[in-house]
Amino acid sequence: MAGESPGEVRPAVEIFKEFHIEAAHRLPHVPEGHKCARLHGHSFLVRICCEGDLDAKLGWVVDFADVKAAFAAVHEALDHRYLNEVEGLENPTSENLARWIWGRLKPALPQLSRVVVRETCTAGCEYRGD
Repeated sequence: MAGESPGEVRPAVEIFKEFHIEAAHRLPHVPEGHKCARLHGHSFLVRICCEGDLDAKLGWVVDFADVKAAFAAVHEALDHRYLNEVEGLENPTSENLARWIWGRLKPALPQLSRVVVRETCTAGCEYRGD
């Protein structure tokens, strides 16, 4: 595969679980007059992806229930909130939101490979870690 080092072994499977978050925000650092400077809301779609080899006995990378359990505290912190008031999200762009979610999930989900945040049907971002 292009971009892989010779002999590099990549995990075989990537799984995902999606979550919905309803939240309001404004972007404080955009130029004057930018529409995103005004308070507005989104129905965010968050996709949590985990990558790894299949467990020989269980036949999965990670249990979807474990992904859901790991995301529960993130969901509670973000859903129906004003994101600018969440510590670490004072500038709650989709990119910063994805990085914030990654930081909270990675310790509980070592197989975490991507966090995708979609703020509309046609706009979003994908974060793959530092």
